[in-house]
Amino acid sequence: MMIEIIPAIDLIAGKCVRLSQGDYARKTVYNDDPLEVAKEFEDYGIQRLHLVDLDGARAQHIVNYKTLERISTQTALSVDFGGGLKSDEDVRIAFECGAQMITGGSISVKSPETFMSWIDKFGADKIILGADVKDEKIAVNGWQEETDIALQPFVGQYRARGITKVICTDIGRDGMLQGPAISLYEKLLRQYPGLYLIASGGVGSICDIHALAEAGIPAVIVGKAIYEGKISLAELSRLQS
Repeated sequence: MMIEIIPAIDLIAGKCVRLSQGDYARKTVYNDDPLEVAKEFEDYGIQRLHLVDLDGARAQHIVNYKTLERISTQTALSVDFGGGLKSDEDVRIAFECGAQMITGGSISVKSPETFMSWIDKFGADKIILGADVKDEKIAVNGWQEETDIALQPFVGQYRARGITKVICTDIGRDGMLQGPAISLYEKLLRQYPGLYLIASGGVGSICDIHALAEAGIPAVIVGKAIYEGKISLAELSRLQS
């Protein structure tokens, strides 16, 4: 079974936290030192990390770049970094601080021309499209704002511009540990075969990861389930071998 496991570290004030359904008022701090967490992932054979700057998402510009730099210089993890990247300068800082890839969510909706320019400037392989969805419609600004934009054509327009990787988060499921939106992902892959689709939101057990793998989903982000002890790093390690 091959599915890439990508643990998530969400950052507020340099600490490793998780929110439920993107709500800053429903925040749990899991570790004061994200580097410690990242090193533990690495010890278990994890190779990739999804690092989210929640302060940046709120401030609309990169904030936790020092933490990104510490993780990328002191581990061998391939880090994809997102949260509040709004300008060329934000993206430049992220790459300079060691991000292998960056994720653009709200920017791809609010300022498509900026996002397109990043694809041209940095290469489609370095840019991940962040598609946060509620009832198959795109949501932006840390999910506070819903749009009328349908998921499928939204992904299609960027697929046409060379995007190969998409993180699709089902907001209703995020942090709820009640299972991922498998049928949504299958639908997306049927329309865009070959898309490197990264499932995010709802993973609550190792069975969920098996189910995603069986559905042919290439990769999955796992966050809260690790921190809450629903999935052990040893289990994840076995999946990667």
